[in-house]
Amino acid sequence: MRIFLGFLAMLVPAAAQGWVENIEYARPGISLKLDAWVPEGKGPFPVAIVVHGGSWIAGDKRIAWVEPLFAPLQQAKFTIFTINYRLTPQSPYPAMMQDVVAAVRWVKENAKAYKADKSRIALIGESAGGHMVAYHATRIKDSSQVDAVVDFYGPHDLLRLGRERDGGYQKISQNLFQEPVSATTEWKLREASPIEYVRKGMPPMLLIHGSADADVPVNQSVSMCEKMKAVGASCEVMIIDGAPHGIANWERNPAFQGYKSRMIEWLRTNLK
Repeated sequence: MRIFLGFLAMLVPAAAQGWVENIEYARPGISLKLDAWVPEGKGPFPVAIVVHGGSWIAGDKRIAWVEPLFAPLQQAKFTIFTINYRLTPQSPYPAMMQDVVAAVRWVKENAKAYKADKSRIALIGESAGGHMVAYHATRIKDSSQVDAVVDFYGPHDLLRLGRERDGGYQKISQNLFQEPVSATTEWKLREASPIEYVRKGMPPMLLIHGSADADVPVNQSVSMCEKMKAVGASCEVMIIDGAPHGIANWERNPAFQGYKSRMIEWLRTNLK
């Protein structure tokens, strides 16, 4: 019996520590990979799954657009998973949304190996990634639901965004659906908008947005939170005065850095 138990122990990998790179989490025709960062110590630690932006057409799991998020999460002893997902034009909507679901499922199934607490999972996304984590929060109600969401300047009402920006319909339709504007565009924009699916019981959300964002107006986050509160869901908007689009741009201005401590404080409160 001792020999058998010893053999089983060899099959179970020791918990990782530090950065572990290029781990496959799904294969929907292509290999989708994530990087994990595991704190020192016994754990289990709360989890942050990071989803990068890039207008749904570009970006990478360790791109500069999400890099500023890692240090505060590491200092707060979170296990971090930062993911790649299918991009358009090769894989139009809703492929990337399906990939977020697959990543959450993989994290829950493999949590122990990364000292992660699968009962305390936050999704964090910026820009297009913000749209994706908000979409997940509003639409996923099964075992892939997460416990909290931090959304940086995500577009939540694509119909409104398309109307308010010159060429907005065309740009969003091309980037997200890989098709020109047509008679069905408005229906598709509404269908892909998280604000359309706000519901009581969805995970709490912290929406962080720069007041000078010229790409995704701050009204996108304000309206999202207002609708959440109207149905009894929990949310908070943090507006960074004078900040443009992109936390990588915020790094250049010390006045914009307060979001880091507020994000950690909010996560600790909502991941209990």
